[in-house]
Amino acid sequence: MAFQKIVGGAFLLGGSTLTTVLGLSQIIDYRAKKVRLSYVEASDVLNRKYPENELPPRETQLFTLQTTKEFDVLIVGGGATGCGCALDAVTRGLKTALIEREDFSSGTSSKSTKLIHGGVRYLQKAFINLDYEQYKLVKEALRERANMLQIAPHIAKELPIMLPLYKWWQLPYFWAGIKIYDFMAGSLCLKHSYFLTKSRAVELFPMLKKEKLIGALVYYDGQHDDARMNLAIALTAARYGAAMANYVEAVKLLKSTDPETNKQYICGAECKDVQTGELFEVKAKCVINATGPFTDTLRQMDNIGVKKICEPSAGVHVVLPGYYSPEAMGLLDPTTSDGRVIFFLPWEGMVIAGTTDRPTELTAKPIPHEEEINFILNEIRNYLSPDVEVRRGDVLAAWSGIRPLVSDPNSKDTQSISRNHVVTVTDSGLVTIAGGKWTTYRVMAEDAIDAAIKTCNLTAKHPCKTIGLLLDGTHDWSPTLHIRLVQYYGLSTEVARHLAHAYGDRAFEVAKLAKVTGRKCPLVGKRLVADFPYIEAEVIYAMKEYACTAIDILARRTRLSYLNVQAAEDALPRIVEIMAAELNWSEKRIKDELKAAQEFLYYEMGYKVRSDQLRNTEINLSPSDVDRYKKRFQMFDDDNKGFITIVDVQRVLESIGYQVDEKTLHEMLTEVDINKNGQVELIEFLQLMSAIQKGSVSGSRLAILMKTAEENLCRQNPIPVSRSGGGL
Repeated sequence: MAFQKIVGGAFLLGGSTLTTVLGLSQIIDYRAKKVRLSYVEASDVLNRKYPENELPPRETQLFTLQTTKEFDVLIVGGGATGCGCALDAVTRGLKTALIEREDFSSGTSSKSTKLIHGGVRYLQKAFINLDYEQYKLVKEALRERANMLQIAPHIAKELPIMLPLYKWWQLPYFWAGIKIYDFMAGSLCLKHSYFLTKSRAVELFPMLKKEKLIGALVYYDGQHDDARMNLAIALTAARYGAAMANYVEAVKLLKSTDPETNKQYICGAECKDVQTGELFEVKAKCVINATGPFTDTLRQMDNIGVKKICEPSAGVHVVLPGYYSPEAMGLLDPTTSDGRVIFFLPWEGMVIAGTTDRPTELTAKPIPHEEEINFILNEIRNYLSPDVEVRRGDVLAAWSGIRPLVSDPNSKDTQSISRNHVVTVTDSGLVTIAGGKWTTYRVMAEDAIDAAIKTCNLTAKHPCKTIGLLLDGTHDWSPTLHIRLVQYYGLSTEVARHLAHAYGDRAFEVAKLAKVTGRKCPLVGKRLVADFPYIEAEVIYAMKEYACTAIDILARRTRLSYLNVQAAEDALPRIVEIMAAELNWSEKRIKDELKAAQEFLYYEMGYKVRSDQLRNTEINLSPSDVDRYKKRFQMFDDDNKGFITIVDVQRVLESIGYQVDEKTLHEMLTEVDINKNGQVELIEFLQLMSAIQKGSVSGSRLAILMKTAEENLCRQNPIPVSRSGGGL
């Protein structure tokens, strides 16, 4: 019970001690805020290398990497921390380069809980253990939370989070805990927490379990689209002049020997363009290792015998339909069955739930496992009304992210490992920034660049300028920007809101690329899939934002694969078609892209565990249900083959006046075709219906289509009175 322990620890400190520590921190906060404001003023006069509407293409960035004689810093890793380092360095006047072996934010930075927060659970260590370092971590994160909401208001927002209370003793404990959280934020507190009566709590969160509910507490944290935030940092650095290139891998660290000391020091990296296989060298006075979970991989490239400092921990999240939660209220479960914290948050029209926390092997392609998904669903059931059936089949997507936690030799499990970041420097001059959390990416970058300047004797023209430095898309953004998009371009309101949220003032550039729909409303903006606001113009614009593959667009330029894996699969062919036309892809490249994206969806986005639900379902139907479903099946299998094909489905649909294209029918049957033999057998159909009844599968298009067809056929051929058992 995180809050119980927090408050218990707080009381142990004693009232006077706590007041003194927190009071002093408010004074420090006030002085720090004055310094931050001066930094904001200074950042406004920084000159961008590229004009407002110009972003250097990837080819130009690669050319700069290959031809520049020497950079001041070369950053390896394009996640939040790496891109933060690039932005910090380039705005200090350092000649900056960054390489990322996959896409920007392709690793941990796109697989978070989407929160910008101080970390209520870290208060436990701060007060129970009288741990001042943990206290500073929370304070630091709360300051950075406010900064992120300021520098990218189109991507980040405030989010109220409800803490339901089911026992009377929880009220004073939890109330004290969140009030301490508010107080630690000082003048940067987003909004003050408050208490809700039972009736008011249920009114705001109708899905909440009412039995034994006493009331609820509500506190505020921040929420963002993590991949878009990461990309905004990268694009901002690029506009200021940093050479930023994704799909470039560091395959070897270059070293030179100091003639005076005979000591070797790192002077750059041998790099490989992953897209072409071309090798080239990038020289730099300092190399910064910001590779997240792969921190030790690069450190061992420098020194094979170096001791590991990172402990990988896997966290799984699931996405559920939006009706599971109110649109503007999250939920926190602070007392899960294994002592962790589960968040249940509205996000992009859906609901995200997580996360788990377990030690894991290091891999670039982590996969969500069924037991972790079920753990999250079971915890959710404890807080939702019995009227809300939490079904396994409602999981629309699932993913696993690997946290780069700094290991503690005295720790027994990853839950006890600190989120504090560390900066280390090897004898050869490799600067490593490791640990930390998404919210503190900026201060981590600041510490890393400070270390680089000191270690490698770099000359910076400015001090750190990133506090208050507005990110790409923010300068001319306003909360009503979407209205102008609707009025100027004829976009639907939903699409306009999405573009304003994702791109900020850059949304106008996307809107200019949008094509006419051919309908009266909306006039402009062809969607990739019907139920989501992503439009085809975003695919074209994404390539200007350094998207190189279909996965980049499915997962990070849009968030479709994270919201609904089946919708992502539906959009995939059109995305590849647009990219192929723009980039002149060969037929082989088109096939490779389709295959790679399908494997990504299948393994990394939870499609496999979703499909396994059907494959592993035992038929557990009543005799009457078996008879009913057999009759439905036989309406399609009129020649009693024992299986149905696309031809059978087309025949029935034509008889009732329905039209479904052959490609869609093939996709429907493939979803159910467990044996992958191009047909759906009776046993597979009964497995499907059993899985639907059980709740492990939902939204099967074939099942819905067959039921609809059966109902239409019955209306066309009503049962005669003589066979109905009589009549008046």
